[in-house]
Amino acid sequence: MLDTLLKKRDLPTLRPRGEMLDILHREIYGYVRATWDTPVFTVKENIVPNFCAGKATLNKVTVTCRTAGREFSFPFYETLIYDGKHHPFFVHINFRDSVPDRYMPTEELVDNGFSVLSFCHNDVTRDNNDFTDGLAGILYNGSRRPDDAGKIAMWSWAASRIMDHAETRGDMLDLDCATVCGHSRLGKAALLAAADDERFAYAYSNDSGCSGAALSRGKSGENIKDICSRFPYWFCENYYKYAEHEDELPCDQHFLLAAIAPRRVLIGSAADDAWADPPSEFLSALAASPVFSRGLECPDCLPKAGDFLPRGDIGYHLRAGRHYFSREDWQRLIEFIRIHGGVK
Repeated sequence: MLDTLLKKRDLPTLRPRGEMLDILHREIYGYVRATWDTPVFTVKENIVPNFCAGKATLNKVTVTCRTAGREFSFPFYETLIYDGKHHPFFVHINFRDSVPDRYMPTEELVDNGFSVLSFCHNDVTRDNNDFTDGLAGILYNGSRRPDDAGKIAMWSWAASRIMDHAETRGDMLDLDCATVCGHSRLGKAALLAAADDERFAYAYSNDSGCSGAALSRGKSGENIKDICSRFPYWFCENYYKYAEHEDELPCDQHFLLAAIAPRRVLIGSAADDAWADPPSEFLSALAASPVFSRGLECPDCLPKAGDFLPRGDIGYHLRAGRHYFSREDWQRLIEFIRIHGGVK
């Protein structure tokens, strides 16, 4: 049954990782072309020195990057477990700058042995069509080329700057177990960050849907025309030409997932999120499976609500409910990392 469903999508054949990344950037997300000096990190404020019942410290940090004589800074939060051990950690691309919040149950993550480095996407560049704002204003001077970065690529770039900082915390962080994660549009950015940056051992996207984990060919719910009409600034301008012409794309979203291999990726879906189209997210993971050392566990039919398929290096879970980032989603991610040996 699943082979038949995949054949109906008529997907482009997977290519070497570098070729897939070039296509994804050129046709969908765009390139962040600036050449940057080594970032500078400043701990501005030790907000809670005894956070989470004394298990961790919560700091506010500023990262400053320079390119061609221009300077750009944005803040992020680090919640570090300080027990003398090296802990796995999440780089969370978040909708908010508060710690904790409804998208990030920080105390529970710490209780499970994870440190957390998080930033608000709007602190990098705002989620709108203003390309003079934040990082966008540093990159562009009033005009963009057709393959210049949209905002998803800029949020993805920022996640890699957080990894730069993590490398300075090697006394507290397990640099071999870094996970980049996000929900919805920020799940798209998390997948792109992991595809581009091999320092991320794990990637997790939750309900990333159209132009994220979900295949575009044959997709129900939101399609390229819908997303480019409402959020054109997320993408490079080249992407617009594929509205109602998905079959002309030289890639599909299984390229994005496959570019993360041989590292690990977990795709989270919500059964009632028809706009994201869980079957297209699952089939995308299945189509990417051949390049992973252990592909997706393959049931006889499409998953149903409550199914969790964690044993492959690319995994999938489908929870009941709608489009939100829940504690159940975080717990599935933690289980996935534990199954694959990421928590010592």
